Amino acid sequence: MRPFFLLLVFVGGGIGSVCRYAMATALQKGLPGPFPVGTFFVNLLGCFVIGLVGALGLERAAISPEARTFIMVGILGGFTTFSSFAWESLGLLTVRDLLRASLYVGGSVFLGLLGAFLGRAIGRIGA
Repeated sequence: MRPFFLLLVFVGGGIGSVCRYAMATALQKGLPGPFPVGTFFVNLLGCFVIGLVGALGLERAAISPEARTFIMVGILGGFTTFSSFAWESLGLLTVRDLLRASLYVGGSVFLGLLGAFLGRAIGRIGA
C-alpha cells in the first residue's frame, strides 16, 4: 500500500461522503412518504459512474491508476459502497461465476439485513 494512494482514498472518501449527504438530503426534501429516494438515487448514480470509470480506466486505459483509485475507491467509496458491490457482482457475472455471484449478492443482501436487524435489536435492549 503506497502512502500516496492512501491519501487519494482519504481525500476522495471525504468528498464522496459530503456529496452523498448533500445530494440525498436535497432529493429527499419535499417528497412525501418514507421511500428513501435520495439514497436510492445516489446508489444508482454511483453504480453508473463506477461502471463508466471502470470501463474508461481498466478497459480503455483512458484514466490513470491514480485517478481511477481517487474516483472509484475514494469518491465513490464515500458516495456509496453500493457501487462497489454492483461492480464486484458484475465482475463475477462477467466471468460467468454464477455460484459466487449468487452467494455474494444473496448473502450481502440477506446477511446485511440480518446484521442491521440484530444490531437494532441489541441497540434497543433496555430502551
